[in-house]
Amino acid sequence: MKTLTIKTIDGGESTFSQDQLTEFESGFRGRVLYGDQHGYDQARKIWNGIFDKKPAVVIRCVGTSDVVRAVNFIRENRLLSSVKGGGHNSAGTGACDHGVMIDLSLMRSVTVDRNNQTARVDGGALLGDVDFETQLYGLAVSGGIISHTGVGGLTLGGGYGWLGRKYGMTVDNLVSAEVVTANGKVVTASADENPDLFWAVRGGGGNFGIVTTFEFNCAPIGTEILSGLIVKRFEDARQYLQFHRDYVRGLPDDMSAWLVIRHAPPLPFLPADVHGKRVVVVAFAYLGPQAEGEKLLEPIRKTAPSHGEWVAMNPWTAWQSGFDALVEHGARNYWKSHQLKDLSDGCIDQVIEFAEKFPTEECEIFIPHLEGAQSRIPEDATAYAHRKTPFLLNIHTRWRYAEDDERCLTWVKDFHDATREFADGVYVNFLSQEGEARVKEAYPPAVWDRLVKIKSKWDPENLFRMNQNIKPAAKS
Repeated sequence: MKTLTIKTIDGGESTFSQDQLTEFESGFRGRVLYGDQHGYDQARKIWNGIFDKKPAVVIRCVGTSDVVRAVNFIRENRLLSSVKGGGHNSAGTGACDHGVMIDLSLMRSVTVDRNNQTARVDGGALLGDVDFETQLYGLAVSGGIISHTGVGGLTLGGGYGWLGRKYGMTVDNLVSAEVVTANGKVVTASADENPDLFWAVRGGGGNFGIVTTFEFNCAPIGTEILSGLIVKRFEDARQYLQFHRDYVRGLPDDMSAWLVIRHAPPLPFLPADVHGKRVVVVAFAYLGPQAEGEKLLEPIRKTAPSHGEWVAMNPWTAWQSGFDALVEHGARNYWKSHQLKDLSDGCIDQVIEFAEKFPTEECEIFIPHLEGAQSRIPEDATAYAHRKTPFLLNIHTRWRYAEDDERCLTWVKDFHDATREFADGVYVNFLSQEGEARVKEAYPPAVWDRLVKIKSKWDPENLFRMNQNIKPAAKS
């Protein structure tokens, strides 16, 4: 007879007989996979190759009823569980060893209401799914820059993207969410229904339940935008970064201009002798008329020489997937991040110093300019509260082999420490596994206290803990 042992939330184990497993499986429309079954290894994989976690069981849900049944199972038996949507975060929280993986990745439907300019999106959908469906009507949902990012994790943490300065973050465009709570109930979170839960899921991560459907407002952007890359010499990095930090803060909301420092990939518009060299990449997207966008680019072009550029009216779906190959699944990744008070000269010095000693050619330093519409929303309107910081620094360390772990991790942690004095908080979606104290830095104290109260109401046993965890208040 087959039995299965699953880890519990208190660190113990529960063993299930064949009869119990058969009864459990019978209620699912999706698939229930164990370690010896075809499809298990593929289902358990997540984006970050550092993690090779092996759940005791993977529940591949195809609808909300499957999610409800899975939540009831883990609650009734107090089982350790994780929730996988896109599985695309640095912390690897979509999988757990010896527990239950609730896999939403088969739930990818997107339905667009063209008249109301809204979209209903399943909890396992990827950003590319949303882009392709909304673009049929010249619409887009704000947030994200990689098409294989999961919409669920992106939204629950905040959601930065090319449209944020004009239309706000992903959380700012969330109309409602269907949530399976820890007690197995299906509730709607919106401004009118369960507003406390609605506030919390807009930035508080997956701490409060499993979102099976999101409803978003869409932005009418058309199907093409002026976008592209202007690649500067690394030798001029200090001069260009000093110019950039001042220039972009005066740009209209229609323009987003972000910095990436890395080794140049073999882009066809770059000379062959530049491939593999350190470069400063200015990536931009403009939502207004092409001629006006070209004028805004001229100062960028004129400040310091460029290796080359690629500037065009690009289809939105092509632009949104244009960076996918640089962050494909399977490599080892570790991110550390800061919300920056400013891109000061001292911060620029540290950026350049650590860029000069990248541990691998796949590492990059990512500095988006924020502000715009997303900064004008009241800081207490959503759980995402770091509205006023003008820049974000993400130190993206990426490598292939375990023997390089130590030097890569040393580099990113030293870099992070060297830039801490310039920081004001951290973006929760850019956290790796850094501990509870670091999670708290993603939220101002008053926001954290409010999140703890809401967690205590909706998930008092901390059933949903494989995330950037907000623990419920201790019971008196």
